[in-house]
Amino acid sequence: MTTSTRSVDSLISRIIAETAMTAPSTGRAALSPRVLEAIRSVPRDRFVTPADLELAWADTALSIGYGQTISQPFVVALMTDMLELEPGERVLEIGTGSGYQAAILAELGAEVYTIERIAGLAIAARARLYELGYERVHVRHGDGRLGWPEHAPYAAIVVTAATPAVPPALVDQLAVGGRLVIPLGDAWGAQRLVRIVKPERGRWREEPILGVVFVPLIAGTSGGEVQA
Repeated sequence: MTTSTRSVDSLISRIIAETAMTAPSTGRAALSPRVLEAIRSVPRDRFVTPADLELAWADTALSIGYGQTISQPFVVALMTDMLELEPGERVLEIGTGSGYQAAILAELGAEVYTIERIAGLAIAARARLYELGYERVHVRHGDGRLGWPEHAPYAAIVVTAATPAVPPALVDQLAVGGRLVIPLGDAWGAQRLVRIVKPERGRWREEPILGVVFVPLIAGTSGGEVQA
């Protein structure tokens, strides 16, 4: 067994343990085997900075530059599980970051449309995902709050930044019966991971899942050179 294999196995074990520990809040005593296999398959060490390479398989969030982070693997796995994706479904991700979450979604057979507001991150993620063979991931530099209407409706939408309220454009672009997973709350304050299923009519119901800490969802776009 290689060091890398041991590291991946250790990470999967930690995710399973944390899933069981948080089950009273999440209602999920176990994650889908498909989601765990996706976590196992994506080389997280390709999505972190060289300075954090030794921590690539740790169950912790890491800086990727520009004040942004690659999320804790357990949180990525939980949010992915909450989307309940089927192969071939279209999913919209708001906040590409390094591209790690998008790669996980692609491993599940989804057609992924992902938006990043910081140009340097979008450029780097697009190149990284292409190099790794994730041809079903489409990266756009833009304002995530506006979504990507050209490819709507989406069976699922995942937002990887916190906002006080769900952006209306995202609700509009979600298919009836579609699942939206988003952290709601103040920037760097109290936040709650929420799951919403869009009803055919009437107002949706927010299903609170777990307390989390995410960077804020910011309006507009930003430039910037690619950082190593």
